[in-house]
Amino acid sequence: MIDLDFLRGLIGAVDESGIDSIEISRGGTRIRINKTPPPAPVSAQAPHAAPAHLQLPPVHEVGLPRAAGAAPAPAAEAAPAAAPASNLVDIKSPMVGTFYRAPAPEAPPYAEVGSRVGKGQTLCILEAMKLMNELESDVAGTVREVCVDNGEPVEYGQVLFRIEPAA
Repeated sequence: MIDLDFLRGLIGAVDESGIDSIEISRGGTRIRINKTPPPAPVSAQAPHAAPAHLQLPPVHEVGLPRAAGAAPAPAAEAAPAAAPASNLVDIKSPMVGTFYRAPAPEAPPYAEVGSRVGKGQTLCILEAMKLMNELESDVAGTVREVCVDNGEPVEYGQVLFRIEPAA
């Protein structure tokens, strides 16, 4: 366990110094502090639509003129996503942050689709306020779905993984 005063002192020292980042391993815990956020990954994919429960109605439905060139939202986009199979356990984000599948850009991911994981095994890293937080599995089983791409921002309660519990 890391002493909070020690952690605050590290953050203050990095903030006041000319260094941009520091990583320390101590007592089986790794701490990485960065002043500059990592660069956003470049993706050729189209941006993801907001979840259906967060989408606002099209502008014309509330009596305001629609902006030129704006198309109405397709009906399929507003439909809720298909429910996962009932035997899968959703591993959700406990915080708002940035999702990283591996401890470093060149390192292999902690968990892939088809990987067997144990309860308490690290699945990913969530970066929040320049602190790296390891997310551990709640169950032992097989990873059936990785729901987030590496480097994507995640919301509190967002499903990150779906795991089929071991029988």
